Amino acid sequence: MNPEIGFIGLGNMGRPMMRRLLEAGFPVVVFDVREDVLAEAVTLGAQPGTSVRDVADRTETVLASLPTPQVSEAVAADVADGTRVQRFVDLSTVGGQAAQRNHAALAARGIAALDSPVSGGVHGAEAGTLAVMVSGPHDQFELLAPVFDVIGRAIFVSETPGAAQTMKLINNLMAATTLAATAEVMVMGVKAGLSADVMIDVLNAGSGGTHASRDKFPRAVLPRTFDYGFATGLMAKDVRLYLKEAKALGLPLEMAETVQRIWEQTLECEGADSDFTSVIKPMEKSAGVIVEGGSR
Repeated sequence: MNPEIGFIGLGNMGRPMMRRLLEAGFPVVVFDVREDVLAEAVTLGAQPGTSVRDVADRTETVLASLPTPQVSEAVAADVADGTRVQRFVDLSTVGGQAAQRNHAALAARGIAALDSPVSGGVHGAEAGTLAVMVSGPHDQFELLAPVFDVIGRAIFVSETPGAAQTMKLINNLMAATTLAATAEVMVMGVKAGLSADVMIDVLNAGSGGTHASRDKFPRAVLPRTFDYGFATGLMAKDVRLYLKEAKALGLPLEMAETVQRIWEQTLECEGADSDFTSVIKPMEKSAGVIVEGGSR
């Protein structure tokens, strides 16, 4: 029988990951501050926890999917007080510094910390195809292989606390850059009279193809649904975290700072809860065009 697992945070990413664990036969004790979300998890077969501490008192392995470094650190502090927990797996994107603080706080209580940020969006979480970047004790990584296999493909980065978080920020800066760049060139092409569908076909057949042109645009931009499943506010947060870590390393940031300005503008114009594919909307407004297609 699979061991009981704790899961904290049932947002857009946490909910489908938790559901997959239930479907794989893992007993799951869950907690979220939103009562309606918690009730939904119970209808799927999860056991409700009354608090983070309650989950950490009832399970040896606690997973968390949380929105910000501040929330992650608060949750880790509560987990550290748990009486049964032996390991904390943070699936959130919080940056290396927060991960290191969590590691120290948990290690003081004899609890292993594994930074395990994920990439692949809501669709990846639902399908179990997420890339899971993991840093922490390698023996704990091996122990949790059955859990990671349910979520996606786990890649061990390093035993250094925070290393997986740095890798995730690198990944997300690339994703933020390619999505913004693809949006900008698509607006230029439509303004010049080109078909959005034809542009995507050409980009994907040539050297200009990116994950944005192959997946995000056909799925959420061209049909104008803007429902890919990742919030603008979270992307802006991840870009800020990248810049913070890169500045601490004394690196040049010309491109990253330009990308940040684009995402901060999108945040201001479209709001934190908008889908991150909305990055194209301020560009469209400025150009006086709509990038639309996907009907064929």
